[in-house]
Amino acid sequence: MRARVALVAAGALLIGYAVAGALTDPELAPAGVLVFLAGVLVGHDVVWMAGVLTVGALLARFVPRRHRPVVRAGVIGAAALTVVALPLVLGFGRPPDDPSVLPLPYGRNLAVVLLLVAAATAVACLPVELRHRRRGAGRGGAGRGGAGARPRADDGGPPGRVDPP
Repeated sequence: MRARVALVAAGALLIGYAVAGALTDPELAPAGVLVFLAGVLVGHDVVWMAGVLTVGALLARFVPRRHRPVVRAGVIGAAALTVVALPLVLGFGRPPDDPSVLPLPYGRNLAVVLLLVAAATAVACLPVELRHRRRGAGRGGAGRGGAGARPRADDGGPPGRVDPP
């Protein structure tokens, strides 16, 4: 609780410093600042949060519960890498007459790094999956309910789907 209070106080001080600096700047264009803040608000709340909620819903629907923390970390890492690398991939700032400004194949390199993140995520899920299968094999073969049983919500299947007793 103390850390939260300290972080809120530090944030409030930084915001106050930024507002005081902006108000004392003679070249400040308030309309431009308001347009920028509106763009940031729309970009974050409409575009970014809609994407995050959609990906979260897809993860909850298609990823077994036991793998969700690892897959979530992998997706967050992949998103961060993509956001950082996208301007290079798209070539923003590259003059057409100077090929030495951004000389590397950034699109290919991003694809390779994203594949490595996916592979690391799969490898990180492996011990959990092996432990889950070992636990299921100790109960008579195919886990709870025997062969052909539908997955239960706590068994890694889709949430809300429970076998009748």
